[in-house]
Amino acid sequence: MASNINPQNIDGAYPVAGQDNDSQGFRDNFTNTKTNFQFAAAEITDLQNKAVLKAALTGTVLNNDMGGSILSNAQLQDMSETRVALGTVSGAQTINYAAGPYYTLTTAGSVSIEFTNFPPAGQLGRVRLQIAVASTAHTLTLPAAVSVGTANIQGYSANIITFNQTGTFEFEFETNNGGSTITIIDQNRNLDPMYLPSSEDLADAGAASLTKTTSFFTTAAAETATLAAGVTGQVKVFAAVDVTAGNMVITVSNAGWKASGSGTITFDARGEACTLMYINAKWYVIGNNGCAFA
Repeated sequence: MASNINPQNIDGAYPVAGQDNDSQGFRDNFTNTKTNFQFAAAEITDLQNKAVLKAALTGTVLNNDMGGSILSNAQLQDMSETRVALGTVSGAQTINYAAGPYYTLTTAGSVSIEFTNFPPAGQLGRVRLQIAVASTAHTLTLPAAVSVGTANIQGYSANIITFNQTGTFEFEFETNNGGSTITIIDQNRNLDPMYLPSSEDLADAGAASLTKTTSFFTTAAAETATLAAGVTGQVKVFAAVDVTAGNMVITVSNAGWKASGSGTITFDARGEACTLMYINAKWYVIGNNGCAFA
């Protein structure tokens, strides 16, 4: 801004020493000095109310609220973002965009989230949620506005995310229409390439793990096992390392090859294996090497 302070209207050489000086000169200097002080006070107050500061002015509380003003042509370095820690929680939780862009929580039970204070339509707002899932019984319910990108979320069905293992997961949510439509992005469960490293040695009469992708076994006599219902998109692999005597028969809940109810998979030779995927509340066979289904 252009300053109204005018140092040129004060006569620094007045009064002149050793001679009579007109009192009007004193009055002019005093008047112009007062006017400049008034301009200075107004301009300093305006700066105090509007300037971005690195520390609070004496007697004030720091407030660098930009009020939605545009910050352009800037280079950022050594910046951080505010983390809002919700703690160990269950039930309804509010993700307030105005409070910070990064939220963390640990589940004490199933959690549902809502979003508030996204930027207005025409501006992009992003917020991340890191969720430490303490139990596979804990689910995450999303608001109805989260409707874009859901097909890429593992364990998603009807705005509820079910986790097939405990651990820490992270999701990003973004909107450009004030929160009417929100996109979800999975930050740490990549779909491509897909790695399925978890496995177990399935025991006779055992229940196949729903938190491990692969169950393998060796039989020395007739054995049985079971597979319970899964979650949408879940993959399960069975592999016969060796079948030296007897067969392995696995009873599968919600078998996709049956009109309803359970079905069985029989392994009677070394190397037999199959891959199942849980689709529309049933286990469907998406790959098979020698197994018999009934």
